[in-house]
Amino acid sequence: MKRSPSTTGTVIHEVFRLAYGRGDRPALVDLRDGRVYGYRELVTEVTRAASGLVCRGARRDQVVGVHVSTAGAQTLAVHTVLAAGGVAAPVDPGLGAYDLAAWLRECDARTLVTTPDLAPTAVRAAERSRVRQIVSLGAALDTIDFGDLVALSPTELPVLDARHQTALLPAGGRRLSHADLLARMAELDRPVRLTESDVVLATWSPGGGWDLPALIALGVSKGATVVAAQGADLARGHGFSVTVVSDPGGVLRRA
Repeated sequence: MKRSPSTTGTVIHEVFRLAYGRGDRPALVDLRDGRVYGYRELVTEVTRAASGLVCRGARRDQVVGVHVSTAGAQTLAVHTVLAAGGVAAPVDPGLGAYDLAAWLRECDARTLVTTPDLAPTAVRAAERSRVRQIVSLGAALDTIDFGDLVALSPTELPVLDARHQTALLPAGGRRLSHADLLARMAELDRPVRLTESDVVLATWSPGGGWDLPALIALGVSKGATVVAAQGADLARGHGFSVTVVSDPGGVLRRA
């Protein structure tokens, strides 16, 4: 079922407003987990999973930790949280259970999204925090499968204020509104001016910052294809005709 992603002017609206019409064109290719996310698939999973979060008690402005190991998982998690009206708090996947629990307590997270490889750490951290539910992008013990959220009966998503609604809570940083994140996307785009014909190589790692979410959101909003690769993934070769690359320091340049 086609659903309206979110309110005009929010990150969700600006990123996904044309996605459904782009059909099966690749939006995000994650070389780490071998997944290719088509535009229609991506917007459908995000909106349905967001609806599932709302059904399971997620409320506007609640903080959700995002503790994942791949760019694709981070993209699904962050945008699902934003569409549900929540605040996504990206976490360095290298954190141990003790430090992860401390961060979750600090930001008062009630939900944590993780991946199966990190789930044991996530479960131990949740026991030492106020987290009440853990969602895993893939089956893992003591977690809710992301697919189960997608399968729940759809409900209405909240209406958001793009300027005042918090979108991201980066580690050690200030709360960023939807407008702040859109401004960062525009800043990244300024040197390159992405188009639908571009293939963007994203080499920044998932972590506690906001540059990778902003980069992938920018690429999807422009109708480009984002290829996410890290370390050994690059060594194996990606086989794509890359036109834009992500340089260290948070900038993009034409290849």
